[in-house]
Amino acid sequence: MPITTRYVLIASMDIDPAYEDLFNEVYDQEHAPNLLAVAGVRSVARLKGEPFTLTIAHREHPMPAPSPIYTAIYEIDHPDVLRSPAFATALEIGRWASEVRPHTRNSQLAIYAVGQRGGPAA
Repeated sequence: MPITTRYVLIASMDIDPAYEDLFNEVYDQEHAPNLLAVAGVRSVARLKGEPFTLTIAHREHPMPAPSPIYTAIYEIDHPDVLRSPAFATALEIGRWASEVRPHTRNSQLAIYAVGQRGGPAA
């Protein structure tokens, strides 16, 4: 999937296993659609990490599932979208805030500029 915006928001977290089904249901049916309704939020892709084995220099290297295990990548127009009243409201409506968020842990959020080169600014 090509990224079409200048920024992405990466939201990662773990969920208490007893609430994993509820987490996935609410994320897919309520939380993601609520955030996608906010001006400046263009798309979301949800991911779940898995363990794998990588071969480097003819040697296998088992890799554990990442922590946190769940990640969502949101394409956004600009980081200021996250400061909007609409975004703040979308984070609190539905069952996410009351029934799911209390059971998440190890949450990590990051913004990335798309297509920017690393290294010192010119």
